[in-house]
Amino acid sequence: MKYLPEKTLPFSVEFIRQFRRRRTLVAYSLMVLLPLLVVAAVKLGGSADEGTADGGNFGSGTLSLIGLATAGAANFTVVMIFFATGFLLTIVFALFAGDTVASEASWSSLRYLLAAPVPRRRLLGIKLAVAMTLNLFALLILILTSYLVGLLAFGSSPLVSPIGGTFTGGEALFRLAIIGTYVFITLLFVSAVAFYMSVRTDVPLGAVGTAVILVILFAILDAISALGDLRNWLPGHYSQAWTDALGSQITWDNMAKGAASSVILFLILITFAYLKFERKDIMS
Repeated sequence: MKYLPEKTLPFSVEFIRQFRRRRTLVAYSLMVLLPLLVVAAVKLGGSADEGTADGGNFGSGTLSLIGLATAGAANFTVVMIFFATGFLLTIVFALFAGDTVASEASWSSLRYLLAAPVPRRRLLGIKLAVAMTLNLFALLILILTSYLVGLLAFGSSPLVSPIGGTFTGGEALFRLAIIGTYVFITLLFVSAVAFYMSVRTDVPLGAVGTAVILVILFAILDAISALGDLRNWLPGHYSQAWTDALGSQITWDNMAKGAASSVILFLILITFAYLKFERKDIMS
């Protein structure tokens, strides 16, 4: 039988193998648990406006993102995205991308894959494609679960924007689709850092941890007002620009800047990962 490099390590085989791993099931379970736990806390907790002077608590009805959380399934989904993008989705995206190559090295199975022989570029390409697919599924699970849970708990009221506008039916779903797409694009930077580190180290936790620590570091720097306009160049500066999709008219300026910077950094880091892996001595 003729050897065909493009037939080695099929995407479906690698995807099923990664999908069945315990860390995948745990990550997806967290995506489902977040909206369930929030709804349980709201239903079993005290009244929405207890404990604050301005009545701005979760679901209090005030014209703020958090205050409108229980206004319907669409609003609840937006708030779950807001909660998850701060830390949970960052960890999940870093996990899927950072664990993909480093775990093979830690299991001493990477050299056997290359001896199959699987070309190095194809190996990285399949690993990256599977990681990004798992990331996309994680985000979709969060959005779909949040919407279904919100629908059962709070009904199908229109999406009410804290910055003006009420959106019903297809328009509300369109706004949610824009938000979800933008969040995925902004998290490309996290995936790229984790994937690059996964190529450089045999310790999966090191690759994942590096990406998460960098995100936290950039968030701290972004909060320092003394840096002025320099903050505009920091990765993650426009991570919350998806709120511009909630206006009566969508404002694309900041989302375009955030998406462009994330995609550029993603391409640069992935290129570095390929260059490093092609020259790397595989000892494990």
